[in-house]
Formats: sequence, C-alpha cells, structure tokens
Amino acid sequence: MSTLLQRITSEPGKFSGRPCIRGLRIRVVDVLDLLAAGLSHEQIVQELPDLELDDIRAALAFAAQRVDHPLIAAE
Repeated sequence: MSTLLQRITSEPGKFSGRPCIRGLRIRVVDVLDLLAAGLSHEQIVQELPDLELDDIRAALAFAAQRVDHPLIAAE
C-alpha cells in the first residue's frame, strides 16, 4: 500500500497543493469522480492516457486512508 501512496503528490504550485497523481495535473478527486460516475478503471485510463491502472488504485488507497479516522461521539 505504501508504494501505491507514493504515487500521490502534493505541490503548492499545482492546484493549491491538492493531491495529484505522480505530479501530473490530474487530481485524486478527478479520478474518484470518474469512478463515482461509473467509469471502469480501463475507461478512465482511456480518458486520461497519462494515468496507469496503479494510479487509480493509489487514488482509492489515498481516499480510504483519509476517511479512515475515528468518529468522536457528541455528548
């Protein structure tokens, strides 16, 4: 998993530091939006030919890591 996450980069000069794929101008959220719209991994690679299948897996792993946090119960 850590190898996949190395594909995610964040640079202040690109999209205000939002997470991107391998320094490309393709944001993680763009990949996630395409997946949510129902595109397959193969269709996404066709749409964005600079991407590799592992980039899509990396975007999913990154998102999963970001949302995996404990909930704080309100009293």
